[in-house]
Amino acid sequence: MNIRPLNAEDVTVVAAWVVTIPLWQRYGASADVLAQRLLMALDTDLILTADTDDQAVGLAWCVPTGGFGRSAYLRMLGVRPDQAGGGVGAALLSALEATLASHDLFLLTSDFNVDAQRFYQRQGYEQIGAIPGYVLPDVTELIYRKRLR
Repeated sequence: MNIRPLNAEDVTVVAAWVVTIPLWQRYGASADVLAQRLLMALDTDLILTADTDDQAVGLAWCVPTGGFGRSAYLRMLGVRPDQAGGGVGAALLSALEATLASHDLFLLTSDFNVDAQRFYQRQGYEQIGAIPGYVLPDVTELIYRKRLR
């Protein structure tokens, strides 16, 4: 597996598989909108991808000062469904953390997404709060934090 910065040529492929994930479908993700947002963020955000067999199968999207204007915020971590459980997400998260100059990394995960909650806890993240109805009215977003340094 090769982890590298996402480039414009990857965007359409990545956006196409991200929107097949049930979590992102629940949030109304559209391949076109996601592709536009990724393209706009390439110059400002830290976006990594993981390749296997020359195909982008993972995505880690981080806004360097998106956590309260002083810490990094993990906007999205995703793995192509046929690659889930193979360590792609953990490898991307580890590479992202090693790259950041921030002392902390924050993220949100849905209250119903217990697999993601367990994953982040295994990676050393701690739930520090919750925001009811932040994105969807019937979902509480759980705030996780990891001190990187």
